[in-house]
Amino acid sequence: SSGINAEWPLRPGRMSELDGDSDEAEMVERPGPSLAARPSLSATMGYHKLSINNRKCKIVKRDTFTKMKHEKAKEKKKRRKTAAEMREALGDAAPPKPVPHTTESLRAPDVTAVEEGDEEVAADAQNDEFAGYFDCQTTPKILITTNKKSSLKTRKLLDELVNMMPNSEYIKRGKVDMKQLVKESVDKEYTHVVVINEDMKKPNSVVVCHLPEGPTATFRLTSVKLKKQLKRHGNATRHRPEVILNNFKTRLGHSVGRMLGSLFHMDPEFKGRNVVTFHNQRDFIFLRRHRYIFKNSARVGLQELGPRLTLKLRRFQTGTFDTTGGEYEWYHNHKTMDVSRRTFFL
Repeated sequence: SSGINAEWPLRPGRMSELDGDSDEAEMVERPGPSLAARPSLSATMGYHKLSINNRKCKIVKRDTFTKMKHEKAKEKKKRRKTAAEMREALGDAAPPKPVPHTTESLRAPDVTAVEEGDEEVAADAQNDEFAGYFDCQTTPKILITTNKKSSLKTRKLLDELVNMMPNSEYIKRGKVDMKQLVKESVDKEYTHVVVINEDMKKPNSVVVCHLPEGPTATFRLTSVKLKKQLKRHGNATRHRPEVILNNFKTRLGHSVGRMLGSLFHMDPEFKGRNVVTFHNQRDFIFLRRHRYIFKNSARVGLQELGPRLTLKLRRFQTGTFDTTGGEYEWYHNHKTMDVSRRTFFL
């Protein structure tokens, strides 16, 4: 017919009856919408100009995502610059910086959390097993060993640990079991026993036993990187390092932090400019070793010396190593303790 738009093909309409009594029906052809009135695909589907949902090609998808990432970074940089200029203009009257919402800042309340300046915690620290180390009255003497059959990678890690911890030595374990090893170490006046265990020829756990009466801590060991695997690493010296224990906020965390700190002499040799850091974040303890240099009054340069480790506490025993009759102060139960991601114990 003359009223039909020739730009679009005819489309079938609904079936309409010719009369009420007839069973015959015919298709009524209706004209389609004009090209000017037809909405665009992006308006219909609601796609953003840089959305990756409507990109089927992987290469185009990757390039689009990279552009979106760059745009987001530019906006964030612009906001930071504007906020910094505003704070500089206001001076002392500037509002405080907003605290970012992280998993660490949103942690669940803990009744064992330690506040700064707690007199009870300070009194306990003066009378615990590690008070002599922090008062420089006791010199640590450490025995480092492995499981009964150790691999080459584990022995290389032991070499770097012996280099990092002064007054420590590596002795091949042989066929001696753990209880006999603890007994012989007490007879030879060692203060600590450190055992590196492995699985599939990779170190996977660390047992730190304080002698002669405990406590004993068992850690899961992950993210092991030796010195040669670090970019632009330095060569360490035999100077006694400084020790930093950071972000241990609970009573259990204080005990674990003081135990790790007792592995080092608390009278560092500042001439070596070496520092060993145990940083706790979300119950993961990151072990790092650096050499620092003061470039000027405001800037400090760091060079990592290795090794690089990540520890996670699994068990904390009050006495020496005893898996059958030992008394545990804390142990990790994933069924009850891993329910909330905002609950931390250190």
